[in-house]
Amino acid sequence: MSPISNDKSRLDGKLAIVTGGGSGIGEATAKTFAEAGATVVVTGRRLEPLQRVADALGGHALACDVSDQAQVRAMFADAQAITGAVDVLVNNAGGPGPIAPVAEVDMGDWVACMNVNLVGAMYCLQEAARIMSAQRSGSIINMSSLMGIQGYPMRSAYVASKFALIGITETMARELGPVGVRVNALMPGAVSGENMDRILARRAEAEGRPVEEIERENYTDVAALKRWVAPEEVGRAALYYASDLSSAITGDKMKVDCGRF
Repeated sequence: MSPISNDKSRLDGKLAIVTGGGSGIGEATAKTFAEAGATVVVTGRRLEPLQRVADALGGHALACDVSDQAQVRAMFADAQAITGAVDVLVNNAGGPGPIAPVAEVDMGDWVACMNVNLVGAMYCLQEAARIMSAQRSGSIINMSSLMGIQGYPMRSAYVASKFALIGITETMARELGPVGVRVNALMPGAVSGENMDRILARRAEAEGRPVEEIERENYTDVAALKRWVAPEEVGRAALYYASDLSSAITGDKMKVDCGRF
């Protein structure tokens, strides 16, 4: 047998869907999976960045707004048609939501965040559960957050959505375990990139403090490794859950946070 066939980290012959795949963690995960041999489908609302990512890794780009159930169903059907299976779902689409105290937060913005981060995630989970149950195989990775296990000021919508994903992960692991489908959650800490830059800028405005001060106090100095997490590091953790390296692991949650404890 070739070395690759014995490598439990490989995803050869498997199809993986990565939602929110046009940038950041999603893009880095898609690249990691493609390098491990997977056929990768990247999805998101805007086709242009998705196509750029897909072209770079020889994958497929499918536009989909996860908060629209009809679009999610169509996207999963199109993805399944590529190889006849959906072997991995990285449930990564989401946004930071409103940044404001609970007493002042705009509830329209709050609900909009939940519709993407939680309801949209559920639409994807429902389709994946149906397909993978019929296959009697598959791996689902829910992208929660360090804020899925601890509350954080000014971020009630995001925190609520990410806490909920942890509970759904454990629920689905029990539901799908008997048919050989594994469900786990990743909990990234502060990940460097454009999304984090926007959050820092909004916090600085809301709190009237310099970006650098907020960054040190809340993100880098509080981490044991004293630095940001890189998107590629989250992608490698996702590969662990997607591959047979973690074949006995389900209902699990793993921090990828440079040691923020």
